[in-house]
Amino acid sequence: MWQEKDKQLYREFKFKDFKRAFDFMAKVAEAADKMNHHPKWTNEYNRVEIWLSTHSAGGTVTDADRRLSREIDRIFDENA
Repeated sequence: MWQEKDKQLYREFKFKDFKRAFDFMAKVAEAADKMNHHPKWTNEYNRVEIWLSTHSAGGTVTDADRRLSREIDRIFDENA
């Protein structure tokens, strides 16, 4: 579940292994690029952490972040 903290949406995703985490990241990257809204994220083995905020809105959470978070959730649900 996404948490709103420090003017960002945050969520951690866990996977069975690195390959599944990386496949998830590739799909999120494609979706984010299509939306022209790119996340800040980290990956360590089977864990992906994502932070969403809109720099052009002063680094706060906007509708664009919420739309991308829903798309990320959809991708995760289809691939977890």
